[in-house]
Amino acid sequence: METKHLWEVKHPYYCNQGNYHARESVETEYRSFSDFMDEMGDADKDYNLVFRWDWKEENDGLESTFNGDVNYRNGKLFVFFMQQRRGNYVYSVIDVCRADEPAVIAYLQPYAEYMRELWQPLTFGA
Repeated sequence: METKHLWEVKHPYYCNQGNYHARESVETEYRSFSDFMDEMGDADKDYNLVFRWDWKEENDGLESTFNGDVNYRNGKLFVFFMQQRRGNYVYSVIDVCRADEPAVIAYLQPYAEYMRELWQPLTFGA
């Protein structure tokens, strides 16, 4: 299986950016991944279950916005949460650059492992 960068992954279906059943805003925005980590880096996985993420680097015309500088924040990372205790669906939009990828993977990996735990006894590539 070919390894892709997070910004190269195109998930097969979109996740709505909004909650049909909520009157108030369900998104939070962060100017950097470190700002996001300051607030959400140690969030409880049960209360803030990450069920999906999308890294986008395209403009409205779907052309890449990458200018060759891995430190330029041309991307948006969308992290989708289910707050299981309350049944809330919320998401965060984070300004990211390609240099953030190792930190983003380190953040997402425990959630991927936790999802595998939640889906036991089914196995995924084991």
